[in-house]
Amino acid sequence: MTRIDFNGKNAIAFSKTGLNVVNASYGLYARSGYNVNQIGFGNLHGSLINAAKSGTAIVVKAAGNNAVAVNGSYAGNSDYLNLALIGAPTAIFAGALNTNGSTTSKATMASYSNYAGNDIRVQNQFLVVGVEGNKTNLYGTSFAAPIISGYSQVLGSKFTKATATQITKQLLTTARTDTIQNYNPSIHGKGEASLSRALSPVTLK
Repeated sequence: MTRIDFNGKNAIAFSKTGLNVVNASYGLYARSGYNVNQIGFGNLHGSLINAAKSGTAIVVKAAGNNAVAVNGSYAGNSDYLNLALIGAPTAIFAGALNTNGSTTSKATMASYSNYAGNDIRVQNQFLVVGVEGNKTNLYGTSFAAPIISGYSQVLGSKFTKATATQITKQLLTTARTDTIQNYNPSIHGKGEASLSRALSPVTLK
């Protein structure tokens, strides 16, 4: 059996108190066609994946910049970190809009951004935010992910008793669809992350 190794020597030491948030503004690419079980992620990435699956940490993963679905391939290669995080309850995929949207000036998906695709699991863990490269000269989903990571930390600082699972759900369920032009869950997932909405919960304390 062929095995692809992404050797990370040191596991992440997660705190047992407070909120753990990991920003993953990168991908782990190898030739497409392998099962995730054939991938040796090493201690570092193994601990990150396990944290997202167990609810130990919110893992915000840059969706990628190849204009394909999160679970798709580009030039014969796949991002196996994306594939490993699909369905993990505290993993969020971050896509990029060209700008921040509003109801009067709706945003569009950045041409380079990977999108949610047809997998309902990915759609339910996919958020988009504006990456205004014309203002910052910074482009890519690598700059969308830190925005959502920051939102997570802000929520954690306000709702100190909330779990990673609760905060992840709060961000996903309060996302806006009315600020996106031609909103489509297979493209935009749950919609544009909204910190103001996420800070006004019904159930979090």
